[in-house]
Amino acid sequence: MLAIVAPGQGSQTPGFLRPWLELPTFAARLDWLGTVTGMDLVHYGTEADADTIRDTAIAQPLLVAAGSLAALELFPQPASAFGRVAVVAGHSVGELTAAAGVGILSVEAAMVLVRERGRLMAEAAAIRPTSMTAVIGGDRDEVLAAIEAAGLTPANNNGSGQIVAAGTTEQLEVLAQNPPHRARLIPLSVAGAFHTIHMQPAVDRLGQLARAVSTHDPRTKILSNADGQVVDSGVEYLQRMVSQVANPVRWDLCMQTLSDLGVTGILELPPAGTLTGIAKRNLKDVARFSLDTPDQLDEARAFVTEHGGPDQSAGTARRGLDPAHTTDED
Repeated sequence: MLAIVAPGQGSQTPGFLRPWLELPTFAARLDWLGTVTGMDLVHYGTEADADTIRDTAIAQPLLVAAGSLAALELFPQPASAFGRVAVVAGHSVGELTAAAGVGILSVEAAMVLVRERGRLMAEAAAIRPTSMTAVIGGDRDEVLAAIEAAGLTPANNNGSGQIVAAGTTEQLEVLAQNPPHRARLIPLSVAGAFHTIHMQPAVDRLGQLARAVSTHDPRTKILSNADGQVVDSGVEYLQRMVSQVANPVRWDLCMQTLSDLGVTGILELPPAGTLTGIAKRNLKDVARFSLDTPDQLDEARAFVTEHGGPDQSAGTARRGLDPAHTTDED
């Protein structure tokens, strides 16, 4: 049973798309998505420095474009993914990559939404000084108690030994002065308390925009960051993605559901490594593949063959349906 996962903000590195642009189809599609968003995604993915692509308004569209287009290279005929991939999940902004991958919304709609998501979150972060700190190790209950005592939010719960606290810089300083026993604090280089109440202004505006977006029900199981549960409705999933901007990411619960479903292999889309690293600590019996560069595509396809279900695209074609372009009523 195969799961495909999409990473979130912070996974990007300077020049990570350079090898992918050697593929003509990837380069043409990235140019198109740059046109859709009005952003020079080619420059950001190849030449821009770390400080530039750390900007929330740039990082988020870049990540969704990278994951979406790599998935198209892995499955040149998208219909072939249905049946082979048992479940899909994205971490934070990766939920938009996942949503586009299972047909909830088009890649173009996902790119417009993520452009606005990144811009609105950056604006919300500028209202007052806020940030995030990773808490590594320690007793889970003690860590959560220390975060609460400082007035912070456990914005990312990434499973065993990794919780990210978020809030005002003053609250983070309180945590720094009162760290949980046997825990290591790592301040993150982000100018914002993402997935907390500080992002509510972004949620309000994003919700207005989302009401105009056409959605379809997912063609493959997709998990929500809110509670790790499978969501069957495209409308509900979009609503969850909007509210998730100001709510904690429960990746720990997503991993629990992957385990409960019996997943045997996890393939992470580029820029890969973060989520497979977390899975290594939390899902030790599950095989992992980090698809980071195009020269790994043949290996990735072999991994899909080993862990995925049968290719159902032929049967779909015989029925005259293209899963990527059907509606809820089909």
